Amino acid sequence: MNILLFGKNGQVGWELQRSLAPLGEVTALDVDSSTHCGDFTQPEGIADTVRALRPDVIVNAAAHTAVDKAESEPELARLINATTPGVLAEEAARLGALLVHYSTDYVFDGSGIRPWLETDAPAPLSVYGRTKWEGEQLIAQHCQRHLIFRTSWVYAARGGNFAKTMLRLAQERERLSVIDDQWGAPTGAELLADVTAHAIRQTLRQTLHQTHDENPPFGLYHLAAAGETTWHGYARFVLDTARLLKPDLALQAKEVAAVPTSAFPTPAKRPLNSRLNTSHLRQTFGLSLPDWQHGVQRMLAEIL
Repeated sequence: MNILLFGKNGQVGWELQRSLAPLGEVTALDVDSSTHCGDFTQPEGIADTVRALRPDVIVNAAAHTAVDKAESEPELARLINATTPGVLAEEAARLGALLVHYSTDYVFDGSGIRPWLETDAPAPLSVYGRTKWEGEQLIAQHCQRHLIFRTSWVYAARGGNFAKTMLRLAQERERLSVIDDQWGAPTGAELLADVTAHAIRQTLRQTLHQTHDENPPFGLYHLAAAGETTWHGYARFVLDTARLLKPDLALQAKEVAAVPTSAFPTPAKRPLNSRLNTSHLRQTFGLSLPDWQHGVQRMLAEIL
């Protein structure tokens, strides 16, 4: 099996290089790749790459994820998050390839407290959310053989993340202020990559052995770690775990104050409710998703 991966140097893309390797030959590209175009600001180049490599599976981990910056560069965000994924979907459909794509909790307006279902109507609050929602629609419109995974609060040991920021600030300050009215589930790039590989394997197997009463599990899925917390709860867990894992770590923070979103104004409006209902994914692919604390603890053990 030939697999084409875009966005290889991002948090999810880095983990996908590992998780996809047992499935077949992986060609992994990024914006600065020299052999083939992996730059999502160049939709024609991306189309040429797909035509040249003729993959069986395309996994798109490339995205414009600078949420606040997207407010001041909406056309660039739309190009990377919607237009080029739409072109990718057209090329995948011509080849009969399976297209895997990632989306976000930001497609919702964050109202209520119930975890969002795949069937709930999107109502994004930001340019980032709107362009990711447009990307979803273009993929579904142009390529029937697709898997779209909406996720939330992604982190990885590699690169910057919220936990690393909290650890740094806790070594510099005696008091931290962290938002406590946004709810979600911190989700590791490692988990996303492993579930993706499992879903690809199962989808292709069902495609090969399809019967009249069983359709391949193409479509949209919510994928996030189990449980829920706020950024404040997340920060408290990070610092408490760090003290247990590395007692000699020089943490100065004696207080982690809970504050509302309004205490930290940002160009892009954040959803307050980013809870995602993952029942559809778990039932379809026979999975059990670990509690969010499990992945964060493993990541902290790796970086400390």
